[in-house]
Amino acid sequence: MSDPPDRRYHVDGEIVPAESATVHVEDRGFGYGDAARETMRAYGGRVFRWDRHADRLARSCAALSIDHGLPKAELRERIDETLAANDLADAVCEISITRGRRAGGSGRAGGSGDRFDPRVESDPTVVIMVRPLPRGGVGSEPVFDAPATLQTVKTRKTPDRAVPSDATTHARVNEVLARLELRVTGADEALLLDADGRAVGGADSTLFFADGEGLKTPSIDGPVVPRVARAEVLDLAGEEGIPVEEGSYAPSEVREADEVFLANATWEIRPVRAVDGIAVDGDGEGAAGPLTTLLSRLFDRRVESACYDDVPR
Repeated sequence: MSDPPDRRYHVDGEIVPAESATVHVEDRGFGYGDAARETMRAYGGRVFRWDRHADRLARSCAALSIDHGLPKAELRERIDETLAANDLADAVCEISITRGRRAGGSGRAGGSGDRFDPRVESDPTVVIMVRPLPRGGVGSEPVFDAPATLQTVKTRKTPDRAVPSDATTHARVNEVLARLELRVTGADEALLLDADGRAVGGADSTLFFADGEGLKTPSIDGPVVPRVARAEVLDLAGEEGIPVEEGSYAPSEVREADEVFLANATWEIRPVRAVDGIAVDGDGEGAAGPLTTLLSRLFDRRVESACYDDVPR
């Protein structure tokens, strides 16, 4: 899908039209996936849980040793400028920070073997993109069309020793391959496993399920992405006194669960109606279970209070 003619992006400190929003072909983010990325959602013109997203972006950059030199306030201002330039209040926002180009372009003073060396002088590229979404909060309609279908895939999650899960980067081929596998079944989201065959989450979402004893989710001790939405759900469960277990789970435990749902910044909380072709609720209707419904409503209230209500911030 092409950009609307009036779409604007924020590229290296400037608002530019979509047709002018480019990065150089020698940019390391393009060439090697050498870049950090953070996705968040704005409601009513306010980024939900900005501090948590900014901290996670900082951890990603630190893991990659990318020093972009921009304070959180400057990054937030650039997001606000991008939303305003596109006349958007409710949107998904993405920040990409690449290591940039090598100093002097493609010169290879150290020989061809130094092209992966991140210590060479570089000038980070910072890009902010926004896309419209419906209003969130209390009484809102979900951004997804229906509860999800989840399919276990053969593609395994990249282990922490290869790419730290705490670093959200441009190197997402692993997740792309997982999603490609879904073309066979038509499922909405891939369930990735680690090297030991334990469930770690969706290609682009955090996995939660309930089995009558409380809420369960894969522990971040494994190769699990510590998403902001994950932390939000755990906070909500804690406030409600819902027992939570973070552990290591076989795919069969997910298939046999009473309730399953996914969480990320864009979907918020999305119920799952089937796992590997097996209906979660037993009848295939896909209605969210009581725990999923409760947490989803509480999530909406938090969004309403934080971003739409006239309360101190």
